[in-house]
Amino acid sequence: MKKKKFPILMSLVLATGTLLSACGQGATPDPAPAAPETTGGGDAATEETTDFSVKMVTDVGGVDDKSFNESAWEGLQQFEADFGAEVGYLQSGDAADYQPNLNRLVREGNDLVFAIGFLMGDDVKAVAEQQADARLAIVDMVVTDDAGNFLDNVANITFSEHEGSFLVGVIAGLTTKTNKVGFLGGVEGFLIKKFENGFKAGVKAVNPDAEIIVQYAESFNDAARGQQISGTIYAQGADIIYHAAGGTGNGLFTEAKERKRAGEDVWAIGVDKDQHAEGLPENVTLTSMIKRVDQAVYLVSERTMNGDFPGGQIVEFGLEQEGVGIAPTTENVSAEALQKVEEYKGKILSGEIKVPMNDEEYAAFINQ
Repeated sequence: MKKKKFPILMSLVLATGTLLSACGQGATPDPAPAAPETTGGGDAATEETTDFSVKMVTDVGGVDDKSFNESAWEGLQQFEADFGAEVGYLQSGDAADYQPNLNRLVREGNDLVFAIGFLMGDDVKAVAEQQADARLAIVDMVVTDDAGNFLDNVANITFSEHEGSFLVGVIAGLTTKTNKVGFLGGVEGFLIKKFENGFKAGVKAVNPDAEIIVQYAESFNDAARGQQISGTIYAQGADIIYHAAGGTGNGLFTEAKERKRAGEDVWAIGVDKDQHAEGLPENVTLTSMIKRVDQAVYLVSERTMNGDFPGGQIVEFGLEQEGVGIAPTTENVSAEALQKVEEYKGKILSGEIKVPMNDEEYAAFINQ
């Protein structure tokens, strides 16, 4: 078979034990019609083909959110290009579409169905319990039954977002000129709190006197709201804002570019993908915290195709597996900051630093 094109070969860490995970409810945007199932093609012919089929359901951010969902879809398209598998997606206009879309893809007989995003946790649980023959995988969530047991037909994909966020926090803390930075969150909950607290810890590790302004949009799909909040944070004196807000975060780049054109020296930090291009032509993207959703979707698909579906398990992608980190585009990051990133990366990997995931751990981190 054709070799994988991904530049990083990650190991999969299977965590054991029971994990109780919180699932927040997002704000519901105006309904949009669900897109028809779509298949994508690779840019090269495959050496072999397979009758394996894998599809995904997007969250409300949509497949072209320039972030989380788009990265997942790129992973499936690469999987199609490498193995000749049938791939596709259903787009969710609002949260009410999640369960019908998942059910549809399962009933169609697809070999693996991905739910992209923690907001689908309850829907995945319902579908998995109703359709025992389904093979489901959810990104950013651990799904259990009412007794807290893993479901054998659900693979749970998680990331150490707090570790990657710590590293971009280091960059922000060393780059700010106003000594104020901001965090724009999507829907407040356990997952996005990992981004927030990891980022704040990274800032404080290198700049204890920095002020961090935090605000949530309570939506992953409201760019206008994202721009409004970003404007408020910049107006309070922050010169760098990190977002973990999906499509809502697109508004951050709009606001940063407008301010840059007006002569302000401001920066945006992207998330999930290298969002350098989102800051052009004004060049406002300082860096991005990359989260290899594309690679996770690809590798879990490959394992399943090869008869090793990780149902009832947690498949974790962290700093050690190169599942999170800083973006390869570093033209706007100082040599000093890049050196510090490597220094702190080593401390995290060695266990010298435990990056906080929640408010309590963050409080303990800065008071140690």
